Amino acid sequence: MNPKGLIAIFILLRSKTAPFRARPPAGRAGIGGWTLQVSSLWGPWEPLRLIAWAGFIFAFFMFTLAYAKNQTTQESDQQINDFSLAGYGEKGKKTWELSGKSADIFTDVIKLDSVVGNLYGKEEDIRLTADRGDFDKAEGLVHLEQNVVITTSTGARLNTNSLDWDRKKQIVSTKDLVSIERANMVTVASGAHGEPNLNKVSLVKDVKLEIKPGVTEKESEDKNKIIITCDGPLEIDYGKNIATFKNNVKVDREDSQIYSDTMDIYFISNGDSVKDKQDTQDMGSRIDKIVARGNVKIFRGENVSYCDEAVYTASDRKILLSGRPKLIIFSSQDLAVSSGN
Repeated sequence: MNPKGLIAIFILLRSKTAPFRARPPAGRAGIGGWTLQVSSLWGPWEPLRLIAWAGFIFAFFMFTLAYAKNQTTQESDQQINDFSLAGYGEKGKKTWELSGKSADIFTDVIKLDSVVGNLYGKEEDIRLTADRGDFDKAEGLVHLEQNVVITTSTGARLNTNSLDWDRKKQIVSTKDLVSIERANMVTVASGAHGEPNLNKVSLVKDVKLEIKPGVTEKESEDKNKIIITCDGPLEIDYGKNIATFKNNVKVDREDSQIYSDTMDIYFISNGDSVKDKQDTQDMGSRIDKIVARGNVKIFRGENVSYCDEAVYTASDRKILLSGRPKLIIFSSQDLAVSSGN
């Protein structure tokens, strides 16, 4: 049935009254002994009208659904299994590729299932996977959804529920909850954007970074584990071995805590070493230096230190306090603190 037929049935069912008809008045006379009264079209058949009305709604819904599905199918130019698309650089070297178990090819977009993307760089390769995704042919944008994972040949791994990959600018971004694992560090936040190789990443808000020292005994691991949180953002540059935490920063260890407005943490790069590796285990096997700025508070047992800036160096396990330092000591334990104006 075409839409015009459905509309005609709609008008008939929607109508509740028939044209005026004449009948003798009951108890009083009208003009010429007759009066006009509106009579019901359905009368005792009202239940049937309701059933017919419900049937019409169901038929109209099914028709609309089938019509929309038919339109979508018609818009798809081609359907392909085991789809693959690749890009090449200088001397015909493959620089990237995007593939899917199946693909619906439209005029401007390619919709993929079981998506796999690869980036081939000079120093490392990157692999992206997701349950499904869209590729914008004109803009070179890829949108991935469900079980999105980025892995790099250097060992970094990102997990999230959706991801936008700008192939031309080489930027990945997400507004969803994201987790990044690299070496002995795991970072969780809401929203992130950065380079596909995860060497330089900005995490937007509600950041939590956990550093696990390289030890095998669980008791020692729990003792030396460090958890750093902030409201965000967190800027991580693995090339420069620095992470900058902003807004309501807290460093939490089993026996001490540090609070500040902002904090820069410098990591030990590959090949670097500190004077005493046993001492670095005390603050985390990857941390070289911590610089905390703004409303700094340091708690160690019952002892509290206040200052504008604090610098912790892992090599000698000392903290330098500057900017109106104030120490409140309740116990005699060694704080290994030096202070200056």
